[in-house]
This record gives sequence, structure tokens and C-alpha cells, in this order.
Amino acid sequence: MIKVSEDAKKKIASLMTEDGYDPNTDYVRVGVKSGGCSGLSYDLKFDKSIAEEDKLFEDNNIKLIVDKRSFLYLIGTTLEYSGGLNGKGFVFNNPNAQRTCGCGESFSL
Repeated sequence: MIKVSEDAKKKIASLMTEDGYDPNTDYVRVGVKSGGCSGLSYDLKFDKSIAEEDKLFEDNNIKLIVDKRSFLYLIGTTLEYSGGLNGKGFVFNNPNAQRTCGCGESFSL
């Protein structure tokens, strides 16, 4: 299960609309890929379709899709959005990450 905070929900809906996606029917694809200063990095993008091997979650009226490989790394993660003075952007609060980099965009297990 992946959760979406209220602030992240608002920002996702706004960005999806700006990019021509419908937050009521389209998806947020969340994944993990090799790279980043800690070994693995998060990937976040919008998608209009779901693949057979994807897992579908819905939290806070946001539809999230995750490929099977990434799902193992993201179980229990909460997607948050920070708009404060220390920087703007999405933050992955991942209980599985044993080490994260300073920017919070990559992690290791």
C-alpha cells in the first residue's frame, strides 16, 4: 500500500490538470530505478493506462500504479509534498529505506 498526503493530493491534481491529465481517471506511476547517490532513486510520472503487471492503489482519491519490481521497495511509503522554504517537491517517506541522500531523491536498503 502506498499512501498520499493531503498536500501531495492537491499538488498532484493541479499538475495533472496542467499537463492534460484527468486526476479522476488517469494515474500517477510511482517507481524505483537504479541511480542516484544512494543507489536507487524514485520515479514519478503521469500515465493514462495501466499494464497487466502493474499494481493499482487508490488513496486520497489519487490512483497510483506501481510495477511489480518497484512495489517491493515502496511498500508502506507515503507520498508527501513539501512547499516550504527548504525546498519544494515531492517527498517519499519510505519506511524501507535504511539510508537516504541529502536531497531525499535516492535511497538504499
